[in-house]
Parts: sequence; C-alpha cells; structure tokens
Amino acid sequence: MNLHEYQAKAVLREFGVPTPRGVTVAAAGQCAAAAAELGGEAWVIKAQVHAGGRGKAGGVRLCRSAEELSAAAEGLLGKRLVTYQNAPDGQPVSTLLIEETLPIARELYLSITVDRAAERIGLVASAAGGMEIEEVAATAPEKILRETVDPITGLMDYQGRNLAFGLGLAGEQIAAFVKLVKTCYRIFLERDLSLLEINPLVVTADGRILPLDCKMGIDDNALYRQKALAELADFSQIDPKEAEAHHHNVNYIALNGNIGCMVNGAGLAMATMDLIKLSGGMPANFLDVGGGATAQSVAQAFQIILADANVKAVLINIFGGIVRCDLIAEGIIQAVKEVGVKVPVIVRLEGTNADKGRELLAGSGLAIIAANDLNEAAKRAVVEAAA
Repeated sequence: MNLHEYQAKAVLREFGVPTPRGVTVAAAGQCAAAAAELGGEAWVIKAQVHAGGRGKAGGVRLCRSAEELSAAAEGLLGKRLVTYQNAPDGQPVSTLLIEETLPIARELYLSITVDRAAERIGLVASAAGGMEIEEVAATAPEKILRETVDPITGLMDYQGRNLAFGLGLAGEQIAAFVKLVKTCYRIFLERDLSLLEINPLVVTADGRILPLDCKMGIDDNALYRQKALAELADFSQIDPKEAEAHHHNVNYIALNGNIGCMVNGAGLAMATMDLIKLSGGMPANFLDVGGGATAQSVAQAFQIILADANVKAVLINIFGGIVRCDLIAEGIIQAVKEVGVKVPVIVRLEGTNADKGRELLAGSGLAIIAANDLNEAAKRAVVEAAA
C-alpha cells in the first residue's frame, strides 16, 4: 500500500523529521486561505497521486500569487494526471499539497528498501537527486551510493557517514544527515515499510537538510498491525478491479492480455501465466483465490475477472490439496450460473477428487471446457480467446 506525499511527510514529522510547511486543499477556493496561512510570495502546488514523474507531467507547479494558485488547482483537481509511471490512463487528482518555497542549494537522493538479493535492508543515495534520478542510475551507476544493513547490528553511524561523505556533505550537515538516515531507518522498521524514498532531499542555502518530496510503501502483509496507516489507503489510485479484489481478500493484479486467470496459489498462478505466454497468448490478470478457495470466492473472482472488457476467455487452474476439486467444481458451476459468464471457460483440475470434479463439470450442461493437463488448458485458452 502506498501513501500520498502529504501522508508520508506526516509520518516523518511524527518521528521528529522537519519538513517544508504545507497545507492540503481539495477545492480551488481553499487556495487563497492556504497561501495566507503559509505566508510568503510564492508557493509550490503538488498533485497528490501515487506515481513519480509529477513534475514533468505538470503536476508540480510554482505559483507567485493566490490567483495563480487557484488557477493551477482548477487545472488539476478532478483531472487524471498521466506520468511516465502511470501511463496510459493516469490517476485521479482529488487532493493538492501547497507548500512554502525554499532556497535550494543542492538536490540529493535517499531511499531505503529491501535488497532481495542480499536479503537485507539497503540504503541508496546519490548526489544527483531530482527528476532525472532514473536516468542517472541507468547512465552513470557510479554516482549511486549503497549501504547494506546487517540485521544483527542494525544501521551503524559509520554507514550514514559513508553516505554523507559520498554526497559531499560537510561540517554540521554530516551529523544532520546521519540523524535523518537513522530516523528513516527506524520509521522503515516500525511502520513495516517496503520503501521509503526522499527525492529530492534538499540542502538549503542556509545549510538545512529537508525532504522536499517523500514516498512510502507499506508491506500489505503488515497492515493488520499498522491500522492507522491502513486507514489512509486511497483506492481511487489503483485499478478498480484491484480495489474490488482487495475488499474481497482476493489477490488480483490487472494485466494487458485477454485471457482471464483464476488459480489457487501464487506459484501456480505464475506458472499458469508463463504457460499462456509460452502458448502464444497474453494473461489479462494475476488472480490467486488462495488455498482455501470456496464457491463464494470463486464467484467473486469471476465477477472481478469479467469486469475487464478485454477478457475473451477464462482459464481456471485448481490444484486440490487443501481443498477438494469436487467442491471447487460445484463452486465453478454455481458461479457460471450466477455471474452469467458469456466467454469460454477452460478448467483444469488436479489433486483431491479431481476425477469427481471433472465429472461434475461434464454433467453440468454448461459451456465449460475440461482440460486434462495444464499445457492442454493453456493452449485451448489461447485458441478460444482468439476465436
């Protein structure tokens, strides 16, 4: 789960990290009051969407009057902001963050994430922060600094100093940076984050170090113990089908193909998608109904899959380990009748009571195609989707 910038900065402030002063607005008419509250002669208005590249897409603007702020707000609120990270459809803008301007001397980059290769938490920093950080990483990787945290010792001060030296910081800035890094590491652990990214981290003309932007991603598996953060979820920022799946506790990710997939188990779902691709087709989604699939969860999964107008066939691949295949077959029959499925449905059952499950499907009188193995099922789904 991702947080908006203004939400992430609130978490930073909760842990004592200073941030630029800002006010959120949801209507253009609130801009004049926000400008008066912040004071000054210029402000930055930022569209709050779960995507990077906002500046290049016109989602971050410098305004020098309350009238200019209101006009910028009118041009952003209620629209969909399209960036290189969320193309082609973009994401809706319902909230804006208006912040004070700062005298920026330098722009740096800092992030904390999970280094899966090292199986540890990793820190990444660069003196080349700002909108071009992805290009820097691709074209000049030597400018990217890294530190890996030993889970036994935790983040050490010398690691923070290594990064500070590499960033060209000096004097009191080094101590301020080390304190910031250690606090961010603490936030990462205590809030169960999968990502904490500050870009840019700015050095002001008077020597302060402040996060000008901040992104936070929370491990979905830890939301049960991060209830306050879970309540901040903005489901308008994700695919509506993914939002619906979340509410039904179904693991679903929308893709760009035309073969809907319903599988029990994440690994089996990945293998199913691979075989569809190998057979010349394209999966329309990743959908894992879980090891304890029921008739109800199958029906809900059907509804979510068929909400995608691109789906031309549905491939169901169930391995009956925890659940019995005959019960799943009954659920599939019930779901096809209830949902009114009008596209070909190909089913592969294997495991406990698989033969009985296939008998039920064959005797249902419905247009359900039973496959004996997964290769056959994938190939048949590709053929049916292209028909």
